Amino acid sequence: MSGAAADSARRLLTGRLLPPLTVKLLHGRLLRLHLLADHTSLSLLLRALSSAGLHLHALRLHSLLPNLTFLPLALKAASRLPDHTLSLSAGAQLHARSLKHPTHSTNPHVLTSLLSLYAKCGLLSDAQKAFDEIPYPSTVSWTALITAYMDAGRVHEAVRVARKAFASGMRPDSFTAVRVLTACARVTDLVTGEAVWRAAQQEGISANVFVATAALDLYVKCGEMEKARAVFDRMQNKDAVAWGAMVGGYASNGHPREALELFFAMQTQGGMTPECYTVVGALSACARLGALDLGRRAIAMLPHWDEEVLHNPVLGTALIDMYAKCGSTAEAWAVFQQMRKKDIIVWNAMILGLGMTGHEKIAFALVGQMEKSGCMTPNDNTFIGLLCSCTHTGLVKDGRRYLHNMTQLYHISPRIEHYGCMVDLLSRAGLLEEAHQLIKDMPMQPNAVIWGALLGGCKIHRDTDLAEHVLKQLILLEPWNSGNYVMLSNIYSNSGRWEDAAKLRLKMKERRVEKVPAASWVELDGKVHEFRVGDKSHPLSDKIYEKLDELGMEMKILGYKPTTEVVMFDIEDEEKEHTLVHHSEKIAIAFSLLTTEPSETIRVTKNLRVCSDCHTAIKLISRITNREIIVRDNNRFHYFRDGHCSCNDYW
Repeated sequence: MSGAAADSARRLLTGRLLPPLTVKLLHGRLLRLHLLADHTSLSLLLRALSSAGLHLHALRLHSLLPNLTFLPLALKAASRLPDHTLSLSAGAQLHARSLKHPTHSTNPHVLTSLLSLYAKCGLLSDAQKAFDEIPYPSTVSWTALITAYMDAGRVHEAVRVARKAFASGMRPDSFTAVRVLTACARVTDLVTGEAVWRAAQQEGISANVFVATAALDLYVKCGEMEKARAVFDRMQNKDAVAWGAMVGGYASNGHPREALELFFAMQTQGGMTPECYTVVGALSACARLGALDLGRRAIAMLPHWDEEVLHNPVLGTALIDMYAKCGSTAEAWAVFQQMRKKDIIVWNAMILGLGMTGHEKIAFALVGQMEKSGCMTPNDNTFIGLLCSCTHTGLVKDGRRYLHNMTQLYHISPRIEHYGCMVDLLSRAGLLEEAHQLIKDMPMQPNAVIWGALLGGCKIHRDTDLAEHVLKQLILLEPWNSGNYVMLSNIYSNSGRWEDAAKLRLKMKERRVEKVPAASWVELDGKVHEFRVGDKSHPLSDKIYEKLDELGMEMKILGYKPTTEVVMFDIEDEEKEHTLVHHSEKIAIAFSLLTTEPSETIRVTKNLRVCSDCHTAIKLISRITNREIIVRDNNRFHYFRDGHCSCNDYW
């Protein structure tokens, strides 16, 4: 073959786009013209055949002239065969061929290619052996082994390998950094992940958008939102994935206000339309705050959102959950009815939403409809929704029946969450001994939620002796949880045991246990306003407290007497009344009365349980103002209308 012809062939081989047919023809032509003695042409042709998906042709070419220099290329072609059995057979032959030549059997390129081939065929032990034979593993070798473990779902092993790699002084490239950071995020290994991130910064690859986003995701998964925000703020080219990771991170780590601020800034400052899963994060934040109007704005930012919701169960579930937790059951129901793709998660979201908003009969009927239609079978989460519905309405017999049916009819083993619902139901109904016995009979060790449910029943029914026993269990499980101490202190206070309450407060102080401050949120004109006990930081504070005084006078005319026994401190009754007036939900309601139209429904979200005094007061306020007031506390919804509450004073 002339030099001109060879040059022409090489140009064809190095072309960026090479159709498979052209590669085949060229392959035959080169074989006939004996160009294969030219190493450069052979290398180019092997690569061209492989990139064109002609892996068998590449292997056949290598077998005709088995030049061991190109063994890694042949192994790569073998690993890409669609049939794993064929891949393994070809790989074993190539491996055997390499063993005949000692210089090649320890070649890191050959061994790394073998590693990848064995990993693809699911032989991780052989992949690990191939790696162990490499005398001085390169970044490519380490990354291949890490990737092998990750692709097999063995993320912990991938992180273990990464630790060894960095301990040996490996300097990561951007691909390796992303893979390792992703693995660390999945197992929440902050220590290893931060070591990788520091190495990435030292190598000058931290500005890479993929590396930075992987580091951001690591911090989000580990709950380190300040560090995640620092990475985010330093990113020069933020893409939709980075914005979405931050929004979702804030929402999932208990920072709903920050999540929404960033979500809306994504469009105004970042100039980007949010993706579906970013909207899901925003809807989760709205659900947490009870921000109905912001939730409507968030979903409207998706182009053709109505069509997407109909076909996307994840988005539909988030929207149903948001509407339900904001107290708009009708909108949640409308979304559910219109959805064309409903998986069991969608059904369960609607069942739980109906139960938590006091529509337990519809929730029960929906489960019946699901069973009769045959389209879906109830699962363990379905029974969580049913038992929660029973809890909110005191349906003890129904609760017992559902717990029995899930085991006997559906053969579903109850999880600790099911027992928690049942203990809560029995405790609220005053069946404390039965609840306590159920805890003893559980097949697993009770957690803090189980004991907390029983403690709540002790408070309602003033069983101080059992409460003390329960608290001892809770302190063992959660010694720094202020709620346990506060609840027992309230029991002591209600019984006039001020000395015991004082000792408990002293113990809290010694252990540096701080009470979680009560907070209530109200949404107005696209902004969420937060109020705390005795809060006077709001610009309308003077008018708010004037309104509270005015309401207080009108309530007293109707016979209202403050329930001072809910105040845990041994202080004068007059001071107790003053403390009760300034509870966060009352401040939030007074603010809403001042800033909304007389016909508007008032929606308040609270982070703790509504106390009995506030519950009584809000019933009267709804009657005085002729307003519908919806309060969602950390346990359930309360719909106040004309002096009555949907919970029938059972919560």
